[in-house]
Amino acid sequence: MSCTIGAMTSPQQQPTAPSAPAHKDWAHRSTMGIGGGLLLCAIIGWLGIDALVHGDGRTPWLALAGMLLVLPIVIAFTLRPAVFVNEQRLRVRNPFRVITLPWGKVSGLRSGYSNEVFSDAGTKYQLWAIPVSLRARKRANRQQARLQMEAAGITSRPGGFASAFTAPRPGDSDEPTRAATDKIMDDLRELHEGHAAVAQGEVTIRWAYEILAPALVGAIALAVLLATG
Repeated sequence: MSCTIGAMTSPQQQPTAPSAPAHKDWAHRSTMGIGGGLLLCAIIGWLGIDALVHGDGRTPWLALAGMLLVLPIVIAFTLRPAVFVNEQRLRVRNPFRVITLPWGKVSGLRSGYSNEVFSDAGTKYQLWAIPVSLRARKRANRQQARLQMEAAGITSRPGGFASAFTAPRPGDSDEPTRAATDKIMDDLRELHEGHAAVAQGEVTIRWAYEILAPALVGAIALAVLLATG
């Protein structure tokens, strides 16, 4: 006959696991922005380190000041932007600010030439991490129009003439009917509509001093070096 120790342990003696966060974030970032940012950082780092090691006179100091100025700005506009969402709030990490908006304080989201969120006070914040691709949007719109024509019994020839007897081209049905960033905005609108009534709070804005401080130091140092040269 066997027994387990766990069956004899009182609830007060059982170890408790750390509780998971009540609201997990979904993160949205631009893969093209991240790729371009990493490439630019690598080029700037390579040129800057080469100038620091092999430069003469004031060149290493100019290179150091330039890197302090340029690298934070490149990181701010490429690697930093992100949008974090959950059932309670929308947190927008833009190049120089972090804006947290509870869904109850969001009045709407708009997709035009850029994706934007509006607070109930009428303030507009651009979503840098969710850029608009007009090319992808046009391609998705063409596919959606093609599907509507096929549903009506009309398809289009490659030359653009409509016919009820032309077969669709291979791979047409695999194209998306919504651009990727437009789908993300649709998801954000659904979260807003479903949680605006219960997710209350205040809008908070925090400046990205970790970006602004080194860039300001680099700008001052570069200006002093150039002025005294």
